[in-house]
Amino acid sequence: MPTFTRGDIKIHFKEYGEGTPLLLIAPGGMRSAISMWHHGPWNPIDALQGQYRVIAMDQRNAGNSVAPVAVGDNWDTYTADQLALMDHLGIDQFHVAGMCIGGPYILNLIKHAPERITSALVLQTIGRDDNREIFFAMYDMWARDLLAEKSDDFSPQAMASLRRAMFDNELPLFCVEDTFIRQCQTPMLVFAGDDIYHPNLSSKHLAALAPNAQLIEEWKEGAAIDLGLKHALQFLQSNS
Repeated sequence: MPTFTRGDIKIHFKEYGEGTPLLLIAPGGMRSAISMWHHGPWNPIDALQGQYRVIAMDQRNAGNSVAPVAVGDNWDTYTADQLALMDHLGIDQFHVAGMCIGGPYILNLIKHAPERITSALVLQTIGRDDNREIFFAMYDMWARDLLAEKSDDFSPQAMASLRRAMFDNELPLFCVEDTFIRQCQTPMLVFAGDDIYHPNLSSKHLAALAPNAQLIEEWKEGAAIDLGLKHALQFLQSNS
């Protein structure tokens, strides 16, 4: 697997296919890694590489990517990795597709580099719906494992700081204000979630606020799986 190195940060990524670039941001919460795509209704690596240059990455300290954790790290820290990887590959504009935690990552990418994001597939984004404690628990399990593996490289203070920055706020979608979403002109195709981590309310909230968003309610079971994939391909083609 190729590695992009930026200082003491090592980001592992894989490329598949040719054509218009598309960045993939995997599900898995803080363990967002390429391997997590195999758990979805369909794997965008398999589905899209025939028509697109698909770039899949392990986020920092997930999969095979490693980086320090410092007090002050936040959603922007991850966004900087994602943009730096695309710079490394010489890619200016690109589509982006993300599932789960990929939803906030996509919104933050658009916030910081709107001119670079051609369109976005947002699959069952995480969001707020009386579920704060499950995100703390998810983070704490990841942090415990990381500290156990590399206790000399990560301080409890830095891990606690990152926890607060990522999940201890009142924003419905964690990293951007609703005022930003209302002004966001990037075309989005939003696939609805249906569980405690990916509330249906959160997907509807995003699709209702974003001016150029469409909502796909059914896409995870039976005939809706193929139909959802068809919608995704049509959406990407219409915004290429």
